[in-house]
Amino acid sequence: MEWQKNEFTITTDRSRMDIDYIHAFLSERSYWAKGIPRHIVAASVEGSECFGVFQGDRQVGFARVITDKATTGYLADVFIDEDFRGKGLSKWLMATIMGHPGLQGFRTWMLGTHDAHGLYAQFGFRQLDKPENIMRITDLDIYVKAREKQS
Repeated sequence: MEWQKNEFTITTDRSRMDIDYIHAFLSERSYWAKGIPRHIVAASVEGSECFGVFQGDRQVGFARVITDKATTGYLADVFIDEDFRGKGLSKWLMATIMGHPGLQGFRTWMLGTHDAHGLYAQFGFRQLDKPENIMRITDLDIYVKAREKQS
């Protein structure tokens, strides 16, 4: 699927996703995936519903939804390149994701964010009512540790 707004396009065509660009952004410029190996990024793109934001042929943003396509969606790796922020692209990307016909009727949507609560709140995301009911395993340094072991 594709959506057009001015000179920008959002597409779910996985073959258009620029894995090198996505990897570079996530591994070098994100706070949540520092040092992530390229093959992990490629596998995550292959296993998710992906949304690429493009200006012409240049990718300038990305997001993916990890989902069973029936009950649950987990929004991950959402970003707009710093050079393209302030143009409404993140809101448009979120509206596109939340309106995607294949991602409707979910019982649960989740995401993690350090600094974009205001954006996600506009689309109905709220803090957990009972965080004590949610459990997880998180190792934010997993990629750095793996690289150090190889050295």
